[in-house]
Amino acid sequence: MSSPDPSSLIERVTLHEEVTNRLRDMIVSLRLRPGERIQEMEVAQLLGVSRTPVREAIKVLTAEGLVELLPLRGAIVKVFSAKDARDMLEVIALVESYAGELACQASQEKIDEILEMHRQMQVFYEARERPAYFALNQRIHDALIALADNDTLSMTHATLSKRMRSLRYSGNATPENWSAAMAEHAQMMEALAARDGRALSRIMGEHIRNTWPRIKDVVN
Repeated sequence: MSSPDPSSLIERVTLHEEVTNRLRDMIVSLRLRPGERIQEMEVAQLLGVSRTPVREAIKVLTAEGLVELLPLRGAIVKVFSAKDARDMLEVIALVESYAGELACQASQEKIDEILEMHRQMQVFYEARERPAYFALNQRIHDALIALADNDTLSMTHATLSKRMRSLRYSGNATPENWSAAMAEHAQMMEALAARDGRALSRIMGEHIRNTWPRIKDVVN
């Protein structure tokens, strides 16, 4: 058997990743709600693909903890209890607090990149472009964790953040909550720009813990 064409493999991986990202976004934005069954054929038709990459995406999202596979019901969007949410937020807060201390030791170039992302996020906030704001918000958090240069820390944060993404997205549904979250991000950036690791650690932890009051009404 001849070797596969490398270009076809790249296209397949790209399609798989794109379908996974699109399906994840549908869950995060609550187009697919907690407890709802994921209809493979409907999703495939919506995205203009076959069922195969949809099935592969479901496997990835199951591993991430966003989807559950149940007997007789198939794939459903994971339902998190109030305790699940609070437990995950507490661990994320601890992870981000620790990362905040280390982030301020990074190079000026990397710090400037995050500050620029924040400025762009401010533009999205002022334009009330919530999906774009939220996507960049997540990138900022991931970038701050990356500054700690700790693979285990990054892996733990990535796993929990993906599971909490839809709940955190819903937390900014009201203007008051969104404004408060944006103000906390501004404080984080002030501490980062000043290389004040102690302040950044405290603010990042408080920012995550403040998520619970914003989401508690939408958690089962």
